[in-house]
Amino acid sequence: MSKINVLIVEDEAIVSKDIEQSLKKLGYNVVGSSATGESALQLVHSEHPDIVLMDIMLKGKLNGIQTAEKIKKEHATPIIFLTAYADEATLLKAKITEPYGYILKPFKEIDLHTNIEMAIYKHAKEQEVVQERNLFFSVIENKESNNKSIFVKSNSKLIKLNKDEIFYIEALKDYVIIHTPDTRYTIHSTMKDIEAKIGNDEFLRIHRSYIVRIDKIATIEYPNLTLENVEKTIPIGGSYREELYTKINQV
Repeated sequence: MSKINVLIVEDEAIVSKDIEQSLKKLGYNVVGSSATGESALQLVHSEHPDIVLMDIMLKGKLNGIQTAEKIKKEHATPIIFLTAYADEATLLKAKITEPYGYILKPFKEIDLHTNIEMAIYKHAKEQEVVQERNLFFSVIENKESNNKSIFVKSNSKLIKLNKDEIFYIEALKDYVIIHTPDTRYTIHSTMKDIEAKIGNDEFLRIHRSYIVRIDKIATIEYPNLTLENVEKTIPIGGSYREELYTKINQV
């Protein structure tokens, strides 16, 4: 697992050096340190840190809160504030930037470690939500799909799957397994829901636990059938038999 890259923004040189040593001891990678908001913005742009430790009171034209606002707008990098000030006015101003942590000086190494780990985890989850939302929007706006594909969730992301890649679908308790020649996708769903989404022009439910792609059927020998290039024998439910024979081109 790669190290987390941290940028330190602290105008007290001694404090900045202490933070850097603590971070390295904890196993983090320090990509740079800055004493001003202006140079911090340049380092965020050039070094792409995973997280920024930001002192609220900085030298220069920009204080830590103003710098954090610009970083949030331009890069969406998570920020943890470091400050010796715990007054209500400072806290209120800091909250507006929606920081991922707020550590009061003096602090211990465990404070750094806990806040960084929590911030990185929270940011990763938020990015997953953003990616899913953007993907959902792209699905809605995709006018060229012509209902020839579906999206399945795999490892917290949505994957576009062409329907002609699907050979059969299998129910397993509270889950449904979509089988393609190379991959299996396990999703939390029901066969009824899958039937509604996948349609019945190309697919047919032949058993309470199985849906098959009709043009992939190789042989039928009731009460079973086989599919092209699939070793598994799939059962045919008695109540689904008549519809199956109606659907296939039998001579």
